[in-house]
Amino acid sequence: PLKVIKALQSKHHYGEGEARAICDKVQAKLLKECHDPAKMCITDLRISHWEEAIQETIGGEANRNLAAECYFLWKTTRLQHLTLGEDTRGMLTELRKVVRLLLLTNGDKQTQREKIEACACQPYFDAIVVGGEQKEEKPAPSIFHYCCDLLGVQPAECVMVGDSLDTDIQGGLNAGLKATVWLNKAMTTPVDTFPVPHYIISSVLDLPAVLQKMEHKMNAKLGTDHTAGTDE
Repeated sequence: PLKVIKALQSKHHYGEGEARAICDKVQAKLLKECHDPAKMCITDLRISHWEEAIQETIGGEANRNLAAECYFLWKTTRLQHLTLGEDTRGMLTELRKVVRLLLLTNGDKQTQREKIEACACQPYFDAIVVGGEQKEEKPAPSIFHYCCDLLGVQPAECVMVGDSLDTDIQGGLNAGLKATVWLNKAMTTPVDTFPVPHYIISSVLDLPAVLQKMEHKMNAKLGTDHTAGTDE
């Protein structure tokens, strides 16, 4: 939110400490956000986050106009920075030659579709499913089974890769998928990680190697000697 902090300082004459406090408060509200699209659109809800954060920090009258200005500046800046790295795009392109890929995300329909469009990731996936458009979100088994049906595969043929233990890993386990892969960028794994993922990677680029390991394991189980001519 650097652009918002700068705007609050230069245009609205807040101190740097105040501007940072407002942004920190908004961040905390986003983490605890409960959004019911039937009651309020996401834009109004998120402008309210900024309005409350400004009032909690500065006091005085609620300033809806300033809150809206901050929200739209924050949103635009955020979307501009959403890009898929060249190495990630290359990996997805290679993977898609051998497996079907589906992007599954929880969250509000409008917000998530905007992010998907901003990072232009549609061409790399066979299907994209947004939780806010379905009856239930991750970790409910129903959304995973819906994804399997979309791809025309059984849950036992699918691997879930995600960075959230609560939604991605728990969801994959709930749905009876073949394996779960936890993307743990911090790579400081707590001893009592729960739920327990089948595999842990520190970068999404490690995924092909993990899938290869899975295939070797499966071939060994089947007692087949099917190792040549496949990268995945």
